[in-house]
Parts: sequence; C-alpha cells; structure tokens
Amino acid sequence: MGAVDTTATDRTRSAVGGRTLMLVLATVGFALNFWAWALLSPLASRFKESLELGSFAESLVVAVPVIVGALGRIPVGALTDRFGGRVMFPLVSLITVVPVLFLGLVGTSSLAGLLIGGFFLGLGGTTFAIGVPFVSRWFPPERQGLAIGVYGAGMGGTAISALTTVPLVDAGGLATPFLLCAAALTIYAVVAWLLMRDAPGRTPPTEPMLTRLGQTLRLPATWQASVLYAVTFGGFVAFSVYLPSYLKTAYELTQSDAANRMAGFVLLAVVMRPVGGWLADRFGAVTVLTAALAIVAVGAFADSFTPALMPIGTIAFLAMAAALGTGSGATFALVALLAPPGKVGSVTGVVGAAGGLGGFVPPLVMGGIYGAISDYGPGLLALAVVALAAMIFTLTVVRKAVAANA
Repeated sequence: MGAVDTTATDRTRSAVGGRTLMLVLATVGFALNFWAWALLSPLASRFKESLELGSFAESLVVAVPVIVGALGRIPVGALTDRFGGRVMFPLVSLITVVPVLFLGLVGTSSLAGLLIGGFFLGLGGTTFAIGVPFVSRWFPPERQGLAIGVYGAGMGGTAISALTTVPLVDAGGLATPFLLCAAALTIYAVVAWLLMRDAPGRTPPTEPMLTRLGQTLRLPATWQASVLYAVTFGGFVAFSVYLPSYLKTAYELTQSDAANRMAGFVLLAVVMRPVGGWLADRFGAVTVLTAALAIVAVGAFADSFTPALMPIGTIAFLAMAAALGTGSGATFALVALLAPPGKVGSVTGVVGAAGGLGGFVPPLVMGGIYGAISDYGPGLLALAVVALAAMIFTLTVVRKAVAANA
C-alpha cells in the first residue's frame, strides 16, 4: 500500500514539475518576443530627430508593430489550437529574428525601412495567443487565472526594451540591442523545441481554420472579453509605446529619464497581472475588473490636466499601471471561465487582437491631437470616458454572462 502511495505521490510531483516548467518556458518565450516587439518605442524620439519626422509619423512608427501583432493573433491563436504551443512558440520566435536583424543592420536609416521592419516585427506580438491556450491546458480550472496571469507577466519584455535599448545604443551603437535580441530569440527557439511539450490529452480540432474562427466570432464570450481587453491591455500597450514620447514632450524629460519612467510603469503592470488573475480566482473576475476600470478612469481624468509630475502625475500614472495590469489578468481568467476548451486558442487570438488594436489607436489619437492643439488632455480624458463605459459594461452584460455560466 505504501509503495502505491509513494508511486502516486511521485506522479503528482512529476505532473506539477512538468506544468511548472511549461509555464516558465512559455513565459520566457512571451517576454523575449515582447522585447523584440517593443524595440522601436524607446528610440522613437531619436528617429524623429535624425529622420526629421512629424508627430504623426513618429506615432506611426511605434504603432505599426502593435497593429500587426494584434491582428496576427487571430490566425496564430487558431493555428495554436491546431498545432499546439510546442510547434508555434519556436516557429514564431525564429521568424521574428528576421525583422529584428533587418532593423538592426539596415532598417533604421529611413522611414520606409522603419515601417517595413516594424510591420514584420509585429509577429513577436502574436505570441500572446500561443501561450494562453498552451498554459491553460496544463492547469486545472481553479488555478488557470493565476497561471495565465503569471504567463501574462511576460509582457514585461517591453520593460526589458525600455530599460536596455537606449543604454545599449549609447554603449555599442544602434545595432546592439537588435543583435542581442535576435541572439536571445534564436537560443530560446532551440531550447523550446527541445523541452516544450503540449499538455497530455490535447485533441487538435478537425474543422478548417476559417470554420473555427467563424464559430469563435459567434461566441458572446469572445466579444465580451474583447471589449474589456481592448481597454485594459490596450491601455497598457498604448502607454508602453507612447509614454516616453509623451513624457519627453509634456514634461521636457530627457529620453533616458522618460524611458526609465515608462519601464517603471510597465514593471508595475507586469507584477499586477498575475495578481489580477489570482484575485479573479478568489473574488471573481467581474469584481476585479470593475475596481480596475474605476481606477483607470480616475487616473486618466487626473492626468488629463497635465498636473505636476511629482506627486500627482506620477501617482495617477502608477495607479493606472497597477489597474491595467490587474484588469488584463482578470480578463483572461474570464476567458478561461467562459470559452469552450477546444476554442481557447481561437478566442484568445480574437481577444488578444482586440487588446492590441486597443493599443494601436491611442498613440495615433494622442499624436494627432497634440499635433493639432499642442495638448494631450483631450486624449487622456477620452481614456477616462472609455474606462467608465467599460466598467458599466462589466457590471451589466458581463456579470449576467458569468451568472448564466455558473
């Protein structure tokens, strides 16, 4: 009897160790691809000066990778349902190496090169749609919110870019951060191919991809989560790509100081994402999302007046960072709860696309508004209104859907 118990215990420990390793590999892959995805943002003001770009062109340079990474999540999520994360993670990581090397070696000398390189750099942003279905299948339902939240912390790859890109360029030249990122992605792709395994019992869907996407788009859960993620993660993406330019223009900070403050914003959001998943497991996604969206509305309203950076501006921005990270984690706890198991990847792709698109629009709006009236206030006020509307949507439509699924 003791031998049987020991064997069962060993199997349990092996399963836990296996899922933990898979979570680590997925999170690292997500972080490295997001590092690549965000490489242009910290250098945007430098490109603006060296290439004599206008505010809108500068915004376009940082926004193009965002929209490609967003829309690309739809087919990548569906392909992950079909082929699994074990294939998709190393494949997408290797493909992303190509635009990283292009930008590092030749692509930053012209606006056309930046836009072409940035377009394909967006592939790195699609990896989010790989990890959510991959990780969720490894964990039981009561732990999926936390697990997906931990995986989502890989969005901290944007902080790697914020903290290292400018110092690496100053120390070793413009190509340095791109070459290092390309090397890291290549090494990761090899390790992931050797060590990654899809969860036992995974059954690939047999329907054609377009059929599955059509079914996914007809699910109410897809659209409900998309609305919320467009605000929470979209807000995070928008700030992570545009905050350096905003701080440099509105508060006359140096490029390095603005990038470091953006990194602080990103790191806080990253830390709070798994917390959001854990809180959603414990108190419910609707409760967590309602609180997070209320904080975003208040913070954006306060910053719309461009208050002194210390203390009001900084407190408001950090409160929004914490709330956006928490809300992002809670949104995918909601996806794991409402989406059919065989369609988690497809739903994740669409929801992730909505989040990326939510991050694409604000930088262009902010750049356009500032170019027209030299004031960022209306853009931040619009964010406050959108967050408030999303909070009301959560308390009504989403709450009803969760109750019906209980």
